[in-house]
Amino acid sequence: MHSLIEQFSPSGAFAGPAGRALLACLVSFALTMIFAPRVIRELISLKIGQPIRTAEEVHKLAELHGAKAGTPTMGGVLIVGSMTAATLLCARMGNPFIISCLIVTLALGLLGFRDDYLKVAKKTSDGISARKKLLVQFLAGLAGVTFLYLYPEGSPRVELHDYISSLFIPFYGQVNLPWFVYIPFGVVVVMSASNAVNLTDGLDGLASGCSVATGITYAIIAVLCGSWLTADSLDIPFHPGAGEISVFMMALVGACLGFLWHNCYPARVFMGDTGSLALGGAFGMAAVCTAQELLFIVIGGVFVMEAASVVLQVGSYKLRHGKRIFAMAPIHHHFELKGWKETQVIARFWMISLLLAFLGLFLITTA
Repeated sequence: MHSLIEQFSPSGAFAGPAGRALLACLVSFALTMIFAPRVIRELISLKIGQPIRTAEEVHKLAELHGAKAGTPTMGGVLIVGSMTAATLLCARMGNPFIISCLIVTLALGLLGFRDDYLKVAKKTSDGISARKKLLVQFLAGLAGVTFLYLYPEGSPRVELHDYISSLFIPFYGQVNLPWFVYIPFGVVVVMSASNAVNLTDGLDGLASGCSVATGITYAIIAVLCGSWLTADSLDIPFHPGAGEISVFMMALVGACLGFLWHNCYPARVFMGDTGSLALGGAFGMAAVCTAQELLFIVIGGVFVMEAASVVLQVGSYKLRHGKRIFAMAPIHHHFELKGWKETQVIARFWMISLLLAFLGLFLITTA
């Protein structure tokens, strides 16, 4: 099944995933730039502003970010909408990897939209309960991962469920997981990635900037997994349809770049949970679809660091009778309270994200 762009361009210029990935990036960037001013105006007119935690809840943080109260949120609709449109145009929609990625991304985008709406309606930072949010994330991840495992498709070289249940371990190579390990593991990866990106979205442009580096890296890995020659030489899992994931990832990159244009400091719009939960789900599925789940710890290292800081902070508070490790979690707020300017935190975390992306690409060659 050809993509729409291939049908309108019979010359074969977009027959390979690399060309369509580049086009998807440009299309999603253009769509975001075109519609962003209109969406921002509409959000402002609807008074869909970001509720900042009050001084009573977190006095120090309110002093730092109090001026951001009222900045329109739910801007993630731009990211999700643009990347979906670009994917529908440029990707081969019969590809099971594209279908599963869209299922999870759209489901978590809707979850985030509902969460943002409740926060705005109540004028508080409380949206959907954590239990309900985790349940929907679990169901979305389960749907995407199970769909891949059960998809009735084969190729001359490898069955899809054999490929998808492979796991690449740096410095070792591939191992095959039984379905009763692979499916729960994949679901945990999707849920963890979704929540990690969500926790990172606390400063202007932080999550969207780091998402660009992560998205480009997984797009490159997808191309490697889709080529038998490179996959065989690197000893990474191979599937002839895996290269199509690069189209989806570059659509995400283009949308994040367009959004970052308006989200960089000082932000005119926030992505909200609509964007962050969807982006995290997309990265989780990209990791599953390329069998590079473990490398997400490195490639998405900033996201992982942010989530780990929250886990450590909560654990320390409960186990050590109120003692904290950080001045505040997630860790980007810790550095703010230690005297770093917001722009310094953002730029330095971007640098770390880029360096970790390079490290992830290096590790894929170590088997």
